[in-house]
Amino acid sequence: MTVSELAVFFLFSTFALDVSARGDELSPDDDGEKVILRVKVPSELAAREVEAVYRSTVCTSVAYDMYGDPYKRDGYRQLDVKSVREGDTNVLRTELPVDRGGRCRWRLSNVTFGIRYGETSQFGENVAHGGGGGVVVMFDDSNSPGSGLGIKVEGDVDVRPDYYPWLNERFIGGYRRDASLVTRRSPYIRYLALTARRINFEPVLHSGYLVRSVEPKVKRKGDYTIFHYSDGSSSTEDWGEPSFRKLQEIRKAAELESEK
Repeated sequence: MTVSELAVFFLFSTFALDVSARGDELSPDDDGEKVILRVKVPSELAAREVEAVYRSTVCTSVAYDMYGDPYKRDGYRQLDVKSVREGDTNVLRTELPVDRGGRCRWRLSNVTFGIRYGETSQFGENVAHGGGGGVVVMFDDSNSPGSGLGIKVEGDVDVRPDYYPWLNERFIGGYRRDASLVTRRSPYIRYLALTARRINFEPVLHSGYLVRSVEPKVKRKGDYTIFHYSDGSSSTEDWGEPSFRKLQEIRKAAELESEK
């Protein structure tokens, strides 16, 4: 078999297996095991859509590594999952079946959710939505959306991460301002929780500690984005985003001062 024929063979194999996986219905058992996700949404924010990925070790496909060598890859299906508000509270509840059955024996691999700014008018006119506020919880050792292995958690996931508002102003490629959320690991916090069956996510927004940044107006060596913090200090940052450590220090210092 020639190289071109081999490539066509693998392409056809990948296509056939992927189609087979996509055509298989996900049919969960209503009485089966579930992961319960609860997100408490701060009043100034809105919930992101919940996206669940199911994987199959039965319905596989052929993919290629960076050297062009073929390897077998698990089948996967991504689903948008609806959440339900718990009574009159600001808690959104989502139920995720662990097994979704079918010929491919689909099983929950990871779920992506989080919070974002619903309205940006508080930051001024024509402020776009930025990033941040995303969370990924992985239930197996396969790759999650984005990179990184994640924070390992034994048992259920119960977290209350701190978030800070970030307003960025950019000029190159057209003037734009966008509002984002900053936490310890942005734009996604990742957890590896192999046995988790309950996820409680209660983000804490510190809206009084806004950090503003201004990007360079022209591309010039030595020009960097300047970050202006709520305590009046300004600095450049190595990773092109606000320093979470500095934000925490500013807030805690202010809270200690107010207690005196």
